[in-house]
Order: sequence, then structure tokens, then C-alpha cells
Amino acid sequence: MSQGLRVGLLGAAAIAPSALIKPARLTPRVTVAAVAARDRGRAEAFARKHDIPVVHTGYEALLADPEVDAVYVPLPNGLHAEWTLKALRAGKHVLCEKPLTANRAEAERVVEAADEAYARSGLVVMEAFHYRHHPLAARIRQIVESGELGELHHVEAQVCFPLPRFSDIRYDYGLAGGATMDAGCYAVHVARLLGGGTPAVTAAQMLTLRKDRRIDRAMSADLAFPSGATGRVRASMWSRRLLSIRARAIGSAGELNVTNFVMPQLYHQLTIRMPRSAGRRVVRRERLQPNPSSYACQLSAFASAVLDKSPVITSPADAVANMGVLDEIYRTCGLPLRGEPQDR
Repeated sequence: MSQGLRVGLLGAAAIAPSALIKPARLTPRVTVAAVAARDRGRAEAFARKHDIPVVHTGYEALLADPEVDAVYVPLPNGLHAEWTLKALRAGKHVLCEKPLTANRAEAERVVEAADEAYARSGLVVMEAFHYRHHPLAARIRQIVESGELGELHHVEAQVCFPLPRFSDIRYDYGLAGGATMDAGCYAVHVARLLGGGTPAVTAAQMLTLRKDRRIDRAMSADLAFPSGATGRVRASMWSRRLLSIRARAIGSAGELNVTNFVMPQLYHQLTIRMPRSAGRRVVRRERLQPNPSSYACQLSAFASAVLDKSPVITSPADAVANMGVLDEIYRTCGLPLRGEPQDR
């Protein structure tokens, strides 16, 4: 890869310009070399708009292209594991959108394949939790681990956004849809980051779609961390809580609140509140500067993992832990796991 990292795009997805194409222009060692779609006309139009030089008809053709070193997988959730495994078999590195798989069992299969591919050919698999590569994520983890908040007692995270178009693929059970999958995966991930471990699920409540009761449009779950700290996560694509993206950590000596940890480049605020001292509560607010694109941070990390053998912090092994919590949330509230077709 003397020319840097040449990435192929599996699917002309709406997220691709933000997650791959624009960040590649800011990442000197990465180029978007090709795009494939099931509809060649759509792929050609996408390629013209974004100056992508090569168009393939079908994903298999792109995987067979020797001029492509890695693939970005922005397909529906239910297809992530399938095409990650196919890409590894084709000798490609993989940056796959979150959630990496539809359930924990699929994630374990990806781990096995990824470990073998890395040992054999140095292939890298990264789950695209872009927020985790932004300096804000490192900062909030540093605050909790430093002991500034004292002993950690409780963490909370919520990712709620409005998606009233119920025909959207994110509401499709067959494609591993649901609020827990699309929004909750972020909430669980940042709760694990703050909580310092993988929690058990102690309770869960959901709101489902009328047209398909297997699909959650909103979910809340209570957590118990190995340290003894408790937690709560909320996720919604359609409920009274229309827009709320925040995280919170409460310790014996203070409290951390973070607004918009998912897309901090658009806006974010970090607030630390300490107990009253001399009659006054101490409040400190931070906004990180510089404030780079989380997607550009992620693509740079992916290139470094491939080209420099840097560690992968959003690895398939990490996805196993995250998917295990998502599975337990679904089990606790009585909904079937994604990726396991059920009769309605």
C-alpha cells in the first residue's frame, strides 16, 4: 500500500459523504477508490457527485478489485456481519458501521474471523463508533479515571432523535432495526466507557411499533456495573423525548455532564459540578479546542491501524461486549434478538 489506503464503498448510503468521503479529503493517506451498489445507475450518479473514479456493479465485484485495500460498510445493520466476513475472505480491511453485527453471536463469529485474518494477513476490522475517536471521548474517560469525581456511583446515557418515517430501514426487523440497535448502541457504548466495565441489565422497558411489535421505537434500561455502580440508558427514534444526546457520571465527589458526545464537532459542552465549598457550588465548563470532525478522527485511526499497526479501540472484541448488553436489553423486555427471525 505504497500509495496509502485505497477504500472501496459498499453501497451508496446517505451516511457515506459525512462518514467517509469528506473525511478522506482531510486524511492524506486515504483515498476513496471505488463504489459499488446493487443499482449501477445509482452508483454511477453517486460516483459522479463525489468524484469516485471506479464504479462496480455489485458488492462482490468491488471485493474482487485488486486496487481496493479496504472497504467501508454502511449497509443496513442486518448485513454488517455478512459483508464484513466476505470482505475479510477477499483480503480487505474493514471499517464497518455500528453496530458491527445484529447480535452477540454474530460478533463472536466476526472476532474469530478477524483474529485469524489479522494473524494471517494483518487485516484490520474496526467498528465505526466515530465519537470514540474524538478527543472529547478521551477527555471524559480521563476525568472519570482520574478520580476527580471520587468513587463512581451512577452513569447515565441517552441518545434520542426523531425518525417519524416508519418505512425507514431502521424500523425493519429483518434488517436488524430498532431504537436499541441504532441509538441504544451509542448509549450503551458510552455508558461502558464511563462505567469502566460491561454491565448486567437489571430492568428494561420499551415502546414498540404498532405495525411490528418486535421493533422498539424507544427503550430504557437499568444497568449494574461490576464495580457496584448503577446505570441507566435511554434510546429513542420516536417518543416524547424527541432530541437528547447526553451522558452523565455521578461520583462521591462530583458530577460530570456531557452534551452531544456523539457529534461533538457540531456542538458540545462538558460540565463538572463539585459539592458546595464556602457556600458555593463549584461548576467548571469545558469545550475542546481544536474540535475536529469525529469522522475524520475515526478515518485517521483506521488508516493508522492498517498502515502503522496502531491499536484498534473499537475492535470486534469490544463489539462482542456491546452487543451482549444490547441482547440482554432485548431479552429483559421480552423482545426477540435481532438477526433471529421470528413469527410476528
